[in-house]
Amino acid sequence: MDIEQVKTFLAIAAHGSFQEAANRVHVTQSTVSARIQGLEQYLNARLFVRNRSGATLTAAGRRFLRHAKTLVLTLEQARHEVGLPSRFRTSLTIGARIALWDGLLPVWAGRMRAQSPEVSLICEIGFEEDLMRRVIEGTLDLALMYTPQQGAGLVVEHLFDETLILVTRDPHYAELDDGYVYVSWGPTFYAQHSRVYPALERPAQIANIGWLGLQLILANGGACFVPERVAAPYLRSGCLHPAPNGPRFTLPAYAVYSLESESQVLETALVILRALLQESSPGTAALAAACPAGGSTDPDDSTEPDAVVSRA
Repeated sequence: MDIEQVKTFLAIAAHGSFQEAANRVHVTQSTVSARIQGLEQYLNARLFVRNRSGATLTAAGRRFLRHAKTLVLTLEQARHEVGLPSRFRTSLTIGARIALWDGLLPVWAGRMRAQSPEVSLICEIGFEEDLMRRVIEGTLDLALMYTPQQGAGLVVEHLFDETLILVTRDPHYAELDDGYVYVSWGPTFYAQHSRVYPALERPAQIANIGWLGLQLILANGGACFVPERVAAPYLRSGCLHPAPNGPRFTLPAYAVYSLESESQVLETALVILRALLQESSPGTAALAAACPAGGSTDPDDSTEPDAVVSRA
């Protein structure tokens, strides 16, 4: 048994498909099949049942799932911690959507380092699918995202609700036109957006992250939806404006981590994050560099509700 076999097993378990697992781990489907066959021979047990709808875990596969996560996590932690300088006791790997790194998580990282200077932080940006896969594999201790998937052995914790607003360079912007940039904020946003704009044809511009949508309208005009707290410094500086009568959409943000984790470092990280969100302001990003006139980053312009925990 080698670690690539275990990672491939976790990818199939996460996505329910040998083909999708092959795409995720960047090998051919025949390689995936060979890895699982080798793993099954080593364990002397069948791990998956394959059918037209994909692949599902057998009883033996479900029993191995917890051990597989532990194997990968142990190896990754060993790789990071063996190379840590002596001043660090351990490390914590956190990944999140870029919008959640915008203002919020840098403040968290500063507090985390101040409270636990012996912990090395590994900070990454990613999209939901990769973040979920990394948590399942055990290579990510904590993930923050907007549209998590439910999964066995995972905790999905609601942190706060983003408010998405329509921003534009034109203070008199009246309706969506070809300058509108549709930002793919996920299925929750898509459903709300479709209800408000049922007759809207495919937009001329689509961006997969809010930062890119902002860059497009700052350079070329138009409008896009972004979190209100992210837009705040642009609005204060006057380089962007809220669209008159523009709708406001709600986008929940979540933390995802392993239910089986007993890491004191992870618990410390969550305590600091929850405390930050309970304050009147979790902070806003210093985006003034993108605005011609500069901008204040006074954090008193945004509020977030208390965190609520739900387990999946």
